[in-house]
Order: sequence, then C-alpha cells, then structure tokens
Amino acid sequence: MPTVQEIRQASADGEPLTMLTAYDAPTAGIVDAAGIDLILVGDSMGNAVLGYDSTLPVTVEEMASHTGAVARAAEDALVVADMPFMSYGTTDGAGVENAGRLVKDAGANAVKLESGPHTVALTERLVNLGIPVMAHLGLTPQRLNQVGYSRQGTTEAAAEEIRELAERHEAAGAFSLVLEHVPGDLAAEVTAALDIPVIGIGAGPETDGQVLVLTDVIGLSESAPPFAAEFGDARGEIEDAVTAYREAVEDGDFP
Repeated sequence: MPTVQEIRQASADGEPLTMLTAYDAPTAGIVDAAGIDLILVGDSMGNAVLGYDSTLPVTVEEMASHTGAVARAAEDALVVADMPFMSYGTTDGAGVENAGRLVKDAGANAVKLESGPHTVALTERLVNLGIPVMAHLGLTPQRLNQVGYSRQGTTEAAAEEIRELAERHEAAGAFSLVLEHVPGDLAAEVTAALDIPVIGIGAGPETDGQVLVLTDVIGLSESAPPFAAEFGDARGEIEDAVTAYREAVEDGDFP
C-alpha cells in the first residue's frame, strides 16, 4: 500500500497518476490488480450504484460501509474516501470525527473534501492529526443546487478563485488536488503552480493524472458526462449473460 508521499514522489518523477472510483470489493480488486494508483470511494456512488438522483443523499454510514469493502480488497492502491455532503463544514469537530471514522474504522488511507474557503482550516487540522487530505475544486457536485453540472472557472474571476483556493489548500497540507470540469488552460496553470499532484477529470491533458468514474469507464452507466470515456461494454455483457441464464432455465438447459 503506497503512502501519500510515495504518490507525490511518483508524480514528481513524471509518472502520470491513474485514479478510478470503486464501491465494492469485487470491482476494487479488479481495479487494484490492474495497477491503478489510487482508488476513490466516491460519493458518486449515489448516482452510480445506490439509485439516488445525485450525491447529496449519500450518508456517512454508506460511505463507511463501501469504503470498508474497497479497503479490504485493495492491496496496492491508495484508497481515498469522499466526505459526503454535510459530513463536514458544520463544525470542525463533526468534520474531524467523520474523517476519522472513514480512516480509522473503514480503512481509508485518505479523505477527499469538495473544497472551498471553508475547508482550508479543516484541511490543516486533519493533516495535523495524521489524516491525509485530497482537495477538490472546479465542479463540485455537492453544490448541485447552486451551480448545477456546468463547467467551472470560465470567467477570470472564477478562474482566479480556483487558483487561489488551490494554493491555499496546498499550503494547508493537502497532498493532491482534483480539478473537475474546468478549462484545460486553467488546469495547466494550476498544475504548473502547485508542487502537489493535480488529478483532472474533464480538465484537459496537462494535469499530473486522470480520474474517472468506474461505471462510466466500463460502459455500465446509463448516461455519462461529456468528458468521460467508455473503455468497455459491461452493460451489454451483463444483459447478454442474464438473458442467457433466463433462457437456459426456461428451456431446461440449466441446471
């Protein structure tokens, strides 16, 4: 299991970082065996596997359960757990307690915060307590009711806010930064300005690594964002297998 320092060193050595989401032990084992550097137990599980319309309903209990399953299956990848909506930001104590639960009880190696001015102090406190923090700027789905799913950082004022918050979170001790759905030139600027690795999703090719949602990558999602890519057809394979099973039972071929 790598440390956050080893992840940073690998990035500094010029190795592109790879990160995928996973939400259960079987898929985490596959992702881990494929040599992916980081596994994100994302609150994207709300849309991807729990049947919610967004990430907002995901609870700490759900995050802890799925993080535990992933952590038990992953041997080589660094496991990062999302802090779900309203699990931090209300009080520092609540944020520390919930982050501690994901690391101490569920087995995550780090937590990810959808970041803003309110998470700078919390990032520093968590790092001082020994909990590595991945920051997340740009499109932050927990702010769905404020900004929707639109591209972020498209005005100079918005771009400057992202640049400033990126630097503040690095100074607070974040070991890496996710930049989501921002212009490629802005992502390139932020990547060049920071010493910590920047992992992009819909942020162009000039970041230090890339992250995608696993169900998008394997072709299981019913719909995927425009910046995602499908590298397989899991939905088609599952449909074929289930149909073949039903037909075999009905025809008397199985068992």
